[in-house]
Amino acid sequence: MSEEKNNPWAGLLNWPGSPFNVAQQGLDYWVDACQRSILFLDVLRQRGTDTIARAAKTAPHVLSFPFEIIMDGRTLERPVNYGLCYIAPPDGVAPDPSKRPFIVFDPRAGHGPGIGGMKHDSEIGVVLKAGHPCYFVGFTPVPVPGQTIEDVCRAEAAFIAHVAERHPQADGKPALIGNCQAGWQIMMTAALKPDLVGPLVLAGAPLSYWAGVRGKNPLRYLGGALGGTWMTALAGDLGNGIFDGAQLVANFEKMNPSNTLWTKNYNVYSKIDTEAPRFLEFEKWWGNPVLLNAGEMQYIADSLFVGNRLSEAALLDSDGHRIDLRNIKSPIVVFCSWGDDITPPQQALGWVLDLYEDDAALVAGGQTIIYSMHQSIGHLGIFVSASVANKEHEEFTAAMDMIDIMPPGLYEAVFLEKDEEMLQEELAAGDMMGGDYVMRFERRTLDSLRALGGNDAEDERRFATVARVSEINQGLYRTFVSPVVKSLVTEHSAKQLREAHPMRLRYTAFSNKNKLLDGIPALADRVRAQRRPVAKDNIFLQMQDAMSKQIVASLDAYRDVRDQATEKFFLDVYGSPLLQAMVGLRAENGAPRRIGRDLAREAALDAYRTAAAGKTAEGGTTEAIIRGLLYIYRSPEMSAADERAFATIRQLRLRTADDQELSVTRFKTVLREQYLMLQVAEEAAMRDLPLLLPDDPDARATALGIVRQVVGATGTVTGDAAQRLERVAAMFGPKLAVVRKKQQAGDAA
Repeated sequence: MSEEKNNPWAGLLNWPGSPFNVAQQGLDYWVDACQRSILFLDVLRQRGTDTIARAAKTAPHVLSFPFEIIMDGRTLERPVNYGLCYIAPPDGVAPDPSKRPFIVFDPRAGHGPGIGGMKHDSEIGVVLKAGHPCYFVGFTPVPVPGQTIEDVCRAEAAFIAHVAERHPQADGKPALIGNCQAGWQIMMTAALKPDLVGPLVLAGAPLSYWAGVRGKNPLRYLGGALGGTWMTALAGDLGNGIFDGAQLVANFEKMNPSNTLWTKNYNVYSKIDTEAPRFLEFEKWWGNPVLLNAGEMQYIADSLFVGNRLSEAALLDSDGHRIDLRNIKSPIVVFCSWGDDITPPQQALGWVLDLYEDDAALVAGGQTIIYSMHQSIGHLGIFVSASVANKEHEEFTAAMDMIDIMPPGLYEAVFLEKDEEMLQEELAAGDMMGGDYVMRFERRTLDSLRALGGNDAEDERRFATVARVSEINQGLYRTFVSPVVKSLVTEHSAKQLREAHPMRLRYTAFSNKNKLLDGIPALADRVRAQRRPVAKDNIFLQMQDAMSKQIVASLDAYRDVRDQATEKFFLDVYGSPLLQAMVGLRAENGAPRRIGRDLAREAALDAYRTAAAGKTAEGGTTEAIIRGLLYIYRSPEMSAADERAFATIRQLRLRTADDQELSVTRFKTVLREQYLMLQVAEEAAMRDLPLLLPDDPDARATALGIVRQVVGATGTVTGDAAQRLERVAAMFGPKLAVVRKKQQAGDAA
């Protein structure tokens, strides 16, 4: 007999519209909501207590890998609160000594260190998995008194040199990974010490601070909205010479009020049975803001955020050396995302347009820049997302040797998912590249970056006006207000002000320091033992989710109105011709900023190009092979290269004149010399190519076979590339090679 026949009330109770059913759902929801509230309060208590415990440590971090401190920046001649750590490989497996070491630099932008190695699927995890020695540069929460940004650059250079000394057998200089703020920091270091570093990987690193598009990227207007950087100076004075990193974190949080004020906490509350561990793990990094010297923060605000002087090559170190990013000799990999609202693609790549007028200037400067744009990942996801680590970071790490030898120019990294044909080619060649993707570098022009959007001349003038206004306000503050503020501030008052910051209060208020929460742990244990989660189709739970979405929509609407008002204020105030004239900027003066010429650098480049043009008849078989390949790859059809061609070169084992296997470093030197020859004197270089080949027909045939194999590694050669290949083949042929050798001998006689 059915349940309905046994219980005549069952049908009424189960009917969705029944008052009895609604009442039961309401009771179930009430029990569940009360339990979730208690558990959520316990999670907040754990978060606050853990934050206080970490703050008491000398060097709190969130690294998930064991490490050894091998160099303490506080012991340097110009001490800093940075340190170099060696990351222990997993399971005690020694890394390959022939592979280049990697150094991961974490951002000191308000948060503590360790985000680059917070998970095993992370930048550090990828490097260790690939068998490379891995190092990490972190920092303590309190700066050394008097340390400057330049001191940090010098310390980083010392760390890099020390790592290179520890790996004399490594094939290539140390590769550097700089996350966010650490990205522009290592770029400054590399500009001052260009011979010290290997390839640079910049993950979400802002370098062009004015760049962006209207209607988006509101953070770039902050300096104008505040009237410049005088408030940074005020914060430093109130901190008794210390700037509180919590204020930087607060600026990040203000960008997305719906997430800060509601979504982040609601996500934990609504999924309290599963989300608490993830939430607590992330809060370990987010909840312990670090400190900076007031002078450090003022330098960052004046020279970078508002002044934008790094991408103008307008900064000097204390010895008068120009910090010019064009001096960097190593390849630069820029990883950015359209979903990053803190470092949009324009700010990650705009510096290239600031420094180079055209593609020829970029190539002539010998700089290789590779960029990759994710479509949706957020700023923090670039560093901590497992999916990004297992794709982008893994592929970049595996292809680092290839990146190091790429000819000068601008490229976009494209990821091709391996198909059955590619896998069969790998098996046939006996050379598995590993991974699920093939990285392909497609040549781009500066117009590709301009197409991303950016400022027009009027917008540039507005930002230049902000920089001038900032200098004026800064001078007024330093003259009339700062002496008064400093006379009233003590170390105790500065400490109390930091502890009263809302970001810190929200942790300490919900911690074991709050005696009102003493009974929460025991109550939470009882709730877990009697947990009664409500069904997902509960009408009251659905109403809760609908209300949450409405709150998010309201806060997002507030954010949009706020950002639009800020942008309008910025455009109207700093676009005023009167204000621009008052600060010394006038429309008829042309561009509001110009990159200064570095005559010494230009002279050195010209001398290098002239020397290369005079060496077209010098070299051997390896130089001939590389010159022939580069000549073919200069055709429009061969404007891209991928890992398959590089894997083929590695498999073929090119050798030096003394019959030694060609190292990556030597290969890079030869390739750049040959590329420059073709750039400045292509016909002369090709005319003299046969002079580099041996007389032995078999040796020339072997060399030609290498050229054909590398060129054909990515498919059939057609069009102009095919014609170039045939020309090279003719030059490698026995008849032309012998004739050219005899001509050379006759000319010498």
